[in-house]
Amino acid sequence: MEVGARLKQLRTARGLSQRQLALRAGVTNGLISMIEQGQTSPSVASLKKILDSVQMTFSEFFSTEYPDTEKVFFGRDELREINPLRVFGVGDGANALVSLRQVGNASAHSLQMLHEIYAPGADTGVELYSHEAEEAGIIISGRIELTVGTEARELGPGDAYIFDSRIPHRFRNLRDEACVVVSACTPPTF
Repeated sequence: MEVGARLKQLRTARGLSQRQLALRAGVTNGLISMIEQGQTSPSVASLKKILDSVQMTFSEFFSTEYPDTEKVFFGRDELREINPLRVFGVGDGANALVSLRQVGNASAHSLQMLHEIYAPGADTGVELYSHEAEEAGIIISGRIELTVGTEARELGPGDAYIFDSRIPHRFRNLRDEACVVVSACTPPTF
């Protein structure tokens, strides 16, 4: 999916100019323009602010038709990538991979389950983001620094977290190996 084209489609469908969308989201209209033209990839935090301003979740933004709402079991190749950009980060990690693969169709359930992979240097963005939910996760392998509000901690295999997602937060991998996290969010607002 071309994120810029999808954002432009969303914006025009809502009858908004780039300036109006930027004002609603609290970002610059230059950022909206650069995203729509494919000149930049937004951080998780920036894209979340933009989507929140039009009351849309990541899952809805990146969704394609997902007919199997009654499906119970999913093979590893059936998890849906809800971050098709898969490139977020800052500094040396600007091209680092963040993969967010969702189990099933979150819009048909009250729980969103993700298999997350953060490549070395991956970062959800310097700006912390938030959403209306609670989330929890367990680190399967590697290490991740999680900042929630003013607290930050590096977590490793077997460590876990749970917090109110309305508190601004950030994930970043400061290590030389990928980090794998299995997480859940309820309600599915990411």
